[in-house]
Amino acid sequence: MSGGEELGPDDVRDRPDRWKVVESSTVYRGRVFNVRSDRVEMPRGEATEAVPRDVIEHTGSVGVIAVDDRDRVLLLRQYRHPVGRQLWEAPAGLRDVDGEPLHKLAERELLEESGYRAERWDTLLDVFPSPGMADERIRIFLARGLTEVPADQIDFERVHEEADMPVVWVPLEEAVRKVFAGELHNMIACMGVLAVRAARDSGFANLRPVDAPED
Repeated sequence: MSGGEELGPDDVRDRPDRWKVVESSTVYRGRVFNVRSDRVEMPRGEATEAVPRDVIEHTGSVGVIAVDDRDRVLLLRQYRHPVGRQLWEAPAGLRDVDGEPLHKLAERELLEESGYRAERWDTLLDVFPSPGMADERIRIFLARGLTEVPADQIDFERVHEEADMPVVWVPLEEAVRKVFAGELHNMIACMGVLAVRAARDSGFANLRPVDAPED
């Protein structure tokens, strides 16, 4: 029961909505994200109340779960300063080129970070990783039919956190085990691995096309 409305499984689908903002200001501007402070009109009993909510405005990103013909998942290790850890992750990148199709960005990130190209691309997941504080959205792709590209054919220099990113192929079932064992923490990797495992059970029949619109 929600708001006096009887709901069932068919109603469980995210939908756009926007509550009234009575005041808004930008409190921080950064390279990757800004922070905005809103006062949002929200219900309180029979009336409403303007409530402060801070919002991280994020450019968005994509992720890639690459699976080879031996049913192995490509993972790479990257230092993440905010959490103070070396994390095993899937290739991923920011939506930092205006107008670039998301699957083209995914192709570029896979090549630059791992040195592979893929023949087959599908849309795997669309997620808001932290909707309580950020508007970031991530599209995760499934890449198959992989070919390794010689390093001298990749026009990309790895620096900073990307300077040391070893790549390891992990059997899918082992990757699933690592997710449940708490050995993997990166959101894209964890969600992507579990989604691929579930998709495989249906023969990948329910995947959306690579250029499916974002709802």
